[in-house]
Amino acid sequence: MGDSTATADLDVALEKHRTELTGYCYRMLGSSFEAEDAVQDTLVRAWRSYEKFEGRSSLRSWLYRIATNVCLDMLAAGNKRARPMDLTESTPLARAALSPRPDNTWLEPMPDARVLPAVEDPAEAAVAKESVRLAFMAALQQLPPKQRAVLILREVLAWKASEVAELLETTVASVNSALQRARATLAQREQSGARAEVSDPLDAEQQKLLERYVAAFEGYDMTALTALLHEDAIMTMPPFDLWLTGHDDIAGFMTTIGSACEGSRLLPVRVNGLPGFAQYKPDPDTGGYSPWSIQVLEISDGRLTGFHFFLDTQRWFPLFDLPLHLEAKADEVQKGQ
Repeated sequence: MGDSTATADLDVALEKHRTELTGYCYRMLGSSFEAEDAVQDTLVRAWRSYEKFEGRSSLRSWLYRIATNVCLDMLAAGNKRARPMDLTESTPLARAALSPRPDNTWLEPMPDARVLPAVEDPAEAAVAKESVRLAFMAALQQLPPKQRAVLILREVLAWKASEVAELLETTVASVNSALQRARATLAQREQSGARAEVSDPLDAEQQKLLERYVAAFEGYDMTALTALLHEDAIMTMPPFDLWLTGHDDIAGFMTTIGSACEGSRLLPVRVNGLPGFAQYKPDPDTGGYSPWSIQVLEISDGRLTGFHFFLDTQRWFPLFDLPLHLEAKADEVQKGQ
């Protein structure tokens, strides 16, 4: 009975750290599913080697040491996830073609609830959300793995340089140097415009912008949609490497190759610290709606600067705990009779 109780207590103690560890591994790896695999591996390793845990550090610190090693091992394979803009030039609408690439090519979306544990300090919450946005926007993926770990541990988790040095088995001077280089890289990306501006919670202007977006998209009103887009807005659709820039090409795509999206319904989701929607397309076979994409929106200066459609619904909708079918609204059923 004693061993059983101890095992149950250890399981509870380890499980308390799952969400924050998932957030850490996601920032390191850029993949929702690899992050969850890394955390599961971390917890299994911790459970199996708990007898060797000497208690010289906290259980949390020990888990982060294991998780860091797991992530660094996974990153040693050399796979660096990206967004379509990192791999190809923007494609003019006239040459648009849907060419898929393997899943492990792409940075992946992540539900806020799986990576952002509840914290009381608003400033701490803001830093955590911003780092998840940076992971999604490929900024963190530009850093070498150890720089990435140093930046997250120091600036997101507020570890001391000495604690990070001990975890990474290096010197404080090396940690400080890595942090300085990581900050410089991110500052350079920020100057190039790789940033989304989102209040938390959304301010009134941003909320109104999203309401107008939903009305325009569900009504498939390209004039209204174009009015919401920045002139250099970007649209991507992983797993396809195609990406479009500029509201004219985006609106043109939506009325040609993407015209099957007309009549869609949107349900709000919180993803990567950004506003997003689950998109359901009309399903003529059921009379309702079937999953089509998870949309992630970027906002800057009162306009939509990016919207990204993740199309692998069999992976994304369960991850976001979303239904795989929506019934038609009552007025739609009546109209069809």
